[in-house]
Amino acid sequence: MSTILRLNNLTKKYGPVTAVKDLSFSIEKGNVYGILGPNGSGKSTTLGIVLNVVNKTSGDFQWFDGTQNTHEALKKVGAIIERPNFYPYMTAAQNLELVCKIKNVPPNKIDEKLELVGLLDRRNSKFRTFSLGMKQRLAIGSALLNDPEILILDEPTNGLDPQGIHQIREIITRIAAGGTTILLASHLLDEVEKVCTHVVIIRKGEKLYSGPVDQMNASFGFFELKAANEEKLLALLNSHPAIGKVSQKGEIYTAFLEEPLEPEALNTYLFENGLILSQLVKRKESLEEQFLLLTNQTTV
Repeated sequence: MSTILRLNNLTKKYGPVTAVKDLSFSIEKGNVYGILGPNGSGKSTTLGIVLNVVNKTSGDFQWFDGTQNTHEALKKVGAIIERPNFYPYMTAAQNLELVCKIKNVPPNKIDEKLELVGLLDRRNSKFRTFSLGMKQRLAIGSALLNDPEILILDEPTNGLDPQGIHQIREIITRIAAGGTTILLASHLLDEVEKVCTHVVIIRKGEKLYSGPVDQMNASFGFFELKAANEEKLLALLNSHPAIGKVSQKGEIYTAFLEEPLEPEALNTYLFENGLILSQLVKRKESLEEQFLLLTNQTTV
């Protein structure tokens, strides 16, 4: 599998503020990647750097295994990193014809791309009559006119109603099924979970996780425990080799596992050390819980 994009210790500083810090990850051909993080975490800045619209402070990035310079490589990239910007008095088809002239690509695929984004029946409608969701879909169609090897989207469903969000996600799925690699930035966990195969989680410009979405929550789970002697419970949990972080909320202690451990074995360990539990439940972190744990957020 070939590498579309590789970031190596990418850093961007705005005066005393570090927007992106030593960020490294790779985008492999044929996958759908999500850059996930709270608002202000550096997602848009990262996309701006690799698209040559934001200057990096240090580090490096390479397109297509470094075989091409950035200018040539970006001819094989489609991107939407701002609000759709078309002429309101021109039709959808006329706007895309103008995009073809700017990109120096033939206009013979306009109807094909309009059909892909569900706008073929509105090809002769003026842009000013479009809803926000339709405008976003037209922007995606315009980004596909050069048949890019990778499509980059920054918060593609931002501001859309539920129907518009569903339509954009369906389009992303169809584009990916056609073999186009996709990189999208989002602060919505649900979005990444539904459309992405891989995820890069960042907070304050730093990478917290990079890998397949389905492995993000491949943890060993956690225990929820309660005992009359809380001080002893905490001491025994902290001394167990399979247990990492321990937190408390009211009378309930939560012990996160760093290796496999069954409830029976933990109960036996605590009992043999003179502690009797009044509650012991083993749970598995959801993807949302894993994300919140990584980013130390209570809301996204």
